[in-house]
Amino acid sequence: MSFLPAVKIPIRPLGAGRTGGVQISKKLVDSARTEITAVIKQLNTTPTGLSPAEVQARLEQYGPNEVAREKRRTWLMRLWDNIKNPLVILLIILGVISYLTGDMRATIVILTMVVLGIVLRYVQESRADNAAEQLKAMVRTTATVIREGQRKEISLLELVPGDIVALAAGDMIPADVRVLTAKDLFLNQAALTGESLPVEKTTAVVDSSVENPLEMTDICFLGSNIESGTGTAVVIQTGSGTYFGSLANSIVGQRILTSFDKGINQFTWLMISFMIVMVPLVFLFNGLSKHNWLEAFLFALAVAVGLTPEMLPMIVTVNLSKGAISMSKKKVIVKRLNAIQNFGAMDVLCTDKTGTLTEGKIVLEKHLDVKGNPSQRVLDYGYMNSYYQTGLKNLMDEAILNHGDLNESLQVDELYRKIDELPFDFKRRRMSVIVENDKNQHILICKGAVEEIMQLSTHVEINGEILEVTAEHDEHRKRRVKELNSEGFRVIAVAYRIFPGTDDTPHYSDKDESDLTLLGYMAFLDPPKATANEALSRLKQHNVAVKILTGDNDIVTANICNQVGLPVNHILLGNQIEEMNEAQLAEAAEDNIIFAKLSPSHKERIIHALQKKGHVVGFMGDGINDAPALKAADVGISVDSAVDIAKESSDIILLENSLLVLQDGVLEGRRVFGNITKYIKMAASSNFGNMFSVLGASLFLPFVPMLPIQVLTNNLLYDFSQTTIPTDEVDPEWLTQPRKWAIGELRRFIIFIGPISSIFDYATYFIMLFIYGAWAHPDPSHAALFHTGWFVESLFTQTLIIHVIRTKKIPFLQSRASKALIFTSLAIVAVGAYLPYSPLASLLGFTPLPWSYWLWLLGMLVIYILLTQVIKTWFYRKFGD
Repeated sequence: MSFLPAVKIPIRPLGAGRTGGVQISKKLVDSARTEITAVIKQLNTTPTGLSPAEVQARLEQYGPNEVAREKRRTWLMRLWDNIKNPLVILLIILGVISYLTGDMRATIVILTMVVLGIVLRYVQESRADNAAEQLKAMVRTTATVIREGQRKEISLLELVPGDIVALAAGDMIPADVRVLTAKDLFLNQAALTGESLPVEKTTAVVDSSVENPLEMTDICFLGSNIESGTGTAVVIQTGSGTYFGSLANSIVGQRILTSFDKGINQFTWLMISFMIVMVPLVFLFNGLSKHNWLEAFLFALAVAVGLTPEMLPMIVTVNLSKGAISMSKKKVIVKRLNAIQNFGAMDVLCTDKTGTLTEGKIVLEKHLDVKGNPSQRVLDYGYMNSYYQTGLKNLMDEAILNHGDLNESLQVDELYRKIDELPFDFKRRRMSVIVENDKNQHILICKGAVEEIMQLSTHVEINGEILEVTAEHDEHRKRRVKELNSEGFRVIAVAYRIFPGTDDTPHYSDKDESDLTLLGYMAFLDPPKATANEALSRLKQHNVAVKILTGDNDIVTANICNQVGLPVNHILLGNQIEEMNEAQLAEAAEDNIIFAKLSPSHKERIIHALQKKGHVVGFMGDGINDAPALKAADVGISVDSAVDIAKESSDIILLENSLLVLQDGVLEGRRVFGNITKYIKMAASSNFGNMFSVLGASLFLPFVPMLPIQVLTNNLLYDFSQTTIPTDEVDPEWLTQPRKWAIGELRRFIIFIGPISSIFDYATYFIMLFIYGAWAHPDPSHAALFHTGWFVESLFTQTLIIHVIRTKKIPFLQSRASKALIFTSLAIVAVGAYLPYSPLASLLGFTPLPWSYWLWLLGMLVIYILLTQVIKTWFYRKFGD
């Protein structure tokens, strides 16, 4: 039962049968404007339902009653997704070429790199997918259908147009239906519209002036649920033909590339462009100068492998996996690994209001006397009214009964006895209970719509004194209620009347709901979550702008925003957005913070508008109406109370009610991106420097600068030293700003930092050629000495320089790497130093180095680190991060 009038859904119609760009069938809209008998006739059904033969025929015609959803990827599809990375494909091609040319050692090394990267990524993504699959509990329930006059429970899949369904409190609407009978029928459409209060459904044909199908009171939509009442309805549309189904169809499918995906692709192609320029030149220079085209080809092939940041997929996946594991400890499920980095890159978080910032349920906020002062007496009388009524209790009744433990303090069962009840009906818009107190008085307690109660009240109670109602004071009371409404409260009135007790059991009627004494008001609100204010404040501290995108009305939205600390300067409404082109919307999306009365397509348009302005956008929502925006955002976040389609559309799911985990996600994303960029800066600058070193050496050396197997071994060892980057810490200063891909900035870093390594490569050439006499051609031992010397110098400088590049600060003193990264760095340089003296030396083409070489190397390393630190410091001061 309820005393609420029908609540209008704040979605502006976009033309006949459309809400926010999602199609609602003309057949459904027409049925809302047609008498029941005509609707039944058009559907070729009867009030007693369909026959089994007719059901079977319609099932074959219309198909099962199911909506589209994303199919789970098979293991083969997931494996293929990992293999089709451009870097992986390139390495496979190079491995095949090595095999065809008979270089089995190179083939094994290359394919080892490929397998490690693919397996690691495949395993982690499989775990994430398996965890997410457990959440995908899309609508799988039963419906009560009437067929040939008999009620029966059937699967939703078996429902067909023309079926007669029975509706009761707690049921989900099983399809898009036209109401045939209704008794106190109230539906919660929050998942569709964002409006948290229930809406009334009746059998009355809607007026032609009502254009928005979601505001039509005689049709119900799949995905909404029944709060109270009973009824019957005839099925108009099933499956993909429903509003829910058309919305699901619009979001199922391949996601667009996010900022993270685009950034990885841009970097990959940047590295490939280096390779396309360098490898042919290396091949030609060595072939023309040494006249050994096979050796030149194998060397160019090894250089191609060396220029390939083959560990990038592994580094990225391990970093993202580490972030996902860290978030899982905070009860956050990361469905898509890439979403972790997007979380850190996010500079704008758009969020729905109902169920995300708010609890998604009605609570009693205020109980006031007629002068607006808090009143325990109003609460007590309101409680007794809700406690003693026997009809179905609505959301407000539940809120009153849950407002503290009043039963014990009032001693309801000891001091009061129920005498009678006047149930709620929509004509009166109120309900009353009559109780007897310990003074043998009968108290009629009435609560309901404010205007109805005030019309019936001839007196008011103020501070225990009963006064007659005057027109002047009545206006003051109406103004006070209007002020509460303007603050977003749903207000009801409480009044009473005392009858003398009698020995007989009296029979009360609605005529006794007169000459009432107005006691006060009860104000209800869907309150913000306890952590909302602090969570938004922390996001602001970390330079993430927050915008509210809601389907609710602007008054309620403004009130909630004030409570959570968001400025309410101007609210942009859905009907205003409809009049804007994309350029205008892009400007408005940046300038405004709060958007209300939005349809699903409005939210999606705002997301795209912000993305076109260069923002990385997150969206947090919980309803069906949020699904398109969740899909469009760079990172989609759903909360614990979200409907399944919202969870399926999102990248990240918060399993707990607290929103404070949002900050944790942002910081984790920035840590992940920081560690990924360490590898990328290292690999890119190293490769850029190697271009100058290899090309120069190829021009003037009488032999190849390094044997192909040595290039591959160097690359494999260096890559291994970088596998612990995900364990590294990130400087606190890095975490203060959103971090996103900027290939232009990366190019600038490469240009300034990359060539530094070439200076020391050429210094090594000079030392090996002139101090240790490696010019003596064609003596193989001299070439081996040169190869060994450059191999060791190249491995040492590449491995150790990560400690300079990983931080803006002074390495080792102001900022230290993780123990794991320090260990792998030292371990790899130790291996590199040992190889020339090991049993593997002859196999790899190495020869022992003179002991004086190590002094030269030490001097070069110190100068290299100091010079790189100086250039790096200058670079950041001039260009920033």
